[in-house]
Amino acid sequence: MGFITIDGRKVKFTDEPNILSIIRREGIDLPTLCYHSELSVYGACRLCTVEDNRGRTFASCSEQPRDGMVIYTNTPRLMKYRKMIVQLLLAAHDRDCTTCIKNGDCTLQALARRLGVLDVPFENRKTSYPVDFSSPAIVRNPNKCILCGDCVRVCDNVQNVNAIDFAYRGTEAMVTPAFQKTLAETDCVNCGQCRAVCPTGAISIHTNKTPVWAALNDPNTKVVAQIAPAVRIALGDSLGIPHGENVMGKLVAALHRMGFDEVYDTTVGADLTIMEESREFLERLESGEKLPLFTSCCPGWVTYCENRHPELVQNISTCRSPMQMLGAVIREYFKDPEKNEGKKLVSVAIMPCTAKKGEILRPESRTDGIQDVDYVLTTTELANMIQTAGLKFDLLEAESCDMPFGIGSGAGVIFGNTGGVMEAVLRRLAQTSKRAEIDVIRQSGVRGDGECKELTFDYHGRTVRAAVVNGLRNAEELIQKIESGEETFDIVEVMACRRGCIMGGGQPLGAGPRTKAARAKGLYDADNDIQIKKSDDNPIVTNLYQTLLKGKEHKLLHRNFGEQ
Repeated sequence: MGFITIDGRKVKFTDEPNILSIIRREGIDLPTLCYHSELSVYGACRLCTVEDNRGRTFASCSEQPRDGMVIYTNTPRLMKYRKMIVQLLLAAHDRDCTTCIKNGDCTLQALARRLGVLDVPFENRKTSYPVDFSSPAIVRNPNKCILCGDCVRVCDNVQNVNAIDFAYRGTEAMVTPAFQKTLAETDCVNCGQCRAVCPTGAISIHTNKTPVWAALNDPNTKVVAQIAPAVRIALGDSLGIPHGENVMGKLVAALHRMGFDEVYDTTVGADLTIMEESREFLERLESGEKLPLFTSCCPGWVTYCENRHPELVQNISTCRSPMQMLGAVIREYFKDPEKNEGKKLVSVAIMPCTAKKGEILRPESRTDGIQDVDYVLTTTELANMIQTAGLKFDLLEAESCDMPFGIGSGAGVIFGNTGGVMEAVLRRLAQTSKRAEIDVIRQSGVRGDGECKELTFDYHGRTVRAAVVNGLRNAEELIQKIESGEETFDIVEVMACRRGCIMGGGQPLGAGPRTKAARAKGLYDADNDIQIKKSDDNPIVTNLYQTLLKGKEHKLLHRNFGEQ
């Protein structure tokens, strides 16, 4: 413990990693562009520069606190310095702000306004580069890049993918895939975490709003939507609703008003996933082959495994993701002329995840060569569509999802949190549906946002070892332990994004620690409010197995690796 003086006020510090965190703790919002608490310290933008009592200036994000330091945060010298930094950044920036996808939500734009930047006295001599639309999930515009390095570090530090990095030097420096490749030519897993940390419009979502609007306005098209669990507790962030609040009812109402004919709940697909994945796990556990079983719900993880660990692809569950399962069931259901009313079907999935945009295009995700889900809209895209439609979201009266795919279990809802899939599996394997047994599972260590959680459970006298990991670098470290023999597991849940789908690459930006916690709590609260706790207790699922799915379980619910 020690004391430093900030702007004439003596404050205590303990284990804060840098001066910036102390300054912000004391209620002073120093500007930054390159600093994220969960990434390595880079110190490139210099906007958080402070001055000490000897006139020395330094970046507060990379300086450790020392007892007796005297710090000034807003001297005339510093204010002039910060303003010039932003002017220099804007001088080398594509400034078509009014048509930029980040207009109104751009950190650089906000800083220019805050620091009083009304002109840019420097000439822009930077080379213009083509925009990269090659990825189905992410758009990369190098002309809007400010070289903060956030995307590079999250792709390396957190995701271990390294699809992009710095190239060249000086005024020619840029962030790009190696050898000027397009993003689609790299090992990018489409997780969108680079977009989540980008402060400008340099990395954005590859949007599908236009074709969805066209379908909604076509009288000869029946448009149906499914909504993933994590969407309902994050959408409100962009529409004036308190963080973490479950807005599922208002969301369904908004979609109906926008013209969607049917609105379904992806938790039905999650329940189907648990039924199939649990069955597959028990078969492998009995035979002792292809263990550990890795979950297959996260397309970012599946792509990462294919790229980096092809030897483990056989260990990934053959089950489709909840989105793809429900997508296949929906398309099968609407083959009935009475159901489709002679109209073309357009199936839209509303997801927290940018990687889902790539998943729907994978050959093995098709059924009989037909793409089951036509378009994926992220939470962010949907929020924009609701605003475009002029709907007063906070005033909408809640509506329920449409049948027959409108009721999911609590186990399906918690899929959006890290550990949610594993907890749902444990509930499925439980002896009973009694609340006491469900509570024991909740307290088993499966919950929480820890990077890697290990637990054991008893299944008919056999001790089963399980692991839950989130973030691809953490997954890589676990894989290394498994392949070296240091660790042995029977089943492993992997989610590419830290904390799971609630922090997917398509979710609203600017989520701090309290927002992240509120989103996780929102899903667990939703689980508490649902009477059906286990996937096998869902009557819709039971009915599907007895009717539409009968004899077609593998065709509709598992990945079809023979499809081309």
